[in-house]
Amino acid sequence: MLAKAVLRPQRIPLTHTMPNTSHCPDWATALLNGFSQIFLQCHPLCGLCCLLAILLGAPTLLGGALLGGLAGLLTAQRRGYPKAERQAGLYSYNGVLLGLLISLRFPWSILIPPLIIAASGLSAILVRQWLKYTGDARSLPAYTAPFVGLSWFLLAFTAPAQSSVTVPLDDAFAYANTAFIGLGQVMFLDQPLAALSILIGLLLANRRAAFWAVLGSTVGLAFTLLHDPASATQLGLAGYNPALVALALSQRQRTPWPVLIGMLLANLLTPGFSALGLAPLTAPFILACWLVRAGARVLHQTSNSRPQAQRWPAKETGS
Repeated sequence: MLAKAVLRPQRIPLTHTMPNTSHCPDWATALLNGFSQIFLQCHPLCGLCCLLAILLGAPTLLGGALLGGLAGLLTAQRRGYPKAERQAGLYSYNGVLLGLLISLRFPWSILIPPLIIAASGLSAILVRQWLKYTGDARSLPAYTAPFVGLSWFLLAFTAPAQSSVTVPLDDAFAYANTAFIGLGQVMFLDQPLAALSILIGLLLANRRAAFWAVLGSTVGLAFTLLHDPASATQLGLAGYNPALVALALSQRQRTPWPVLIGMLLANLLTPGFSALGLAPLTAPFILACWLVRAGARVLHQTSNSRPQAQRWPAKETGS
């Protein structure tokens, strides 16, 4: 399911920002970029494919997704947030996810549109505050943290979700299909056509990103089956967090090992949220990426300080 473009030079590890202009020239482009930011891209055609995926997989959720994305974008524009960040979709993607979740989990009423607008607008404000106080490349990115936090609050007022549909994995095609659908589950979609549309969008935006996304979903499915082969595998739910981890970390890491570690961490963390009574959503993805980035920073600092520690006794013995 679910987190972007590099806002200002390397501020957030999502992809690319649009050039800073005197105004936000194309609200449609900004909105489509917001859809693509769910998969950490900044590409209007990728966003259009994500929009098409919702139309194919769950057309009843399309209105909520559009309303959430527009609410986040208009909130950012109304409050005068940086235009390049608005155009890159950084204030829209959390709203899109919130619109999808609210439309999926809450029964329709006249209060649903105002709820989507309020939650999406608040998510844009939270993103701006995060960017304001974490402005350098070493800071931890927000990813989809505003979406997760607001969703946990909203879900406290709803009945627990019923068990997801399970899929018997009888042959290689079933395994491949389940791993593939993990891409759609980032946006609560469990239809193969929706997943195909998302994959096409990723290929248009970045073929390397598409490869890592599919690999991440496959690793998530394989880990779940190895952990408990007798369990019925839920439709794509094992793959979407590792897929997002792969998309996020592959943008920054030159070697595959941190990415693979992040995928495994996402799988290990998922049951913990369920045990706490919280819907995992994209929380395992966020926490896994934070842990990998923090660990890499500690290792880098340790390697930089090691030569100094080794020189000190050498000076003592020579004196």
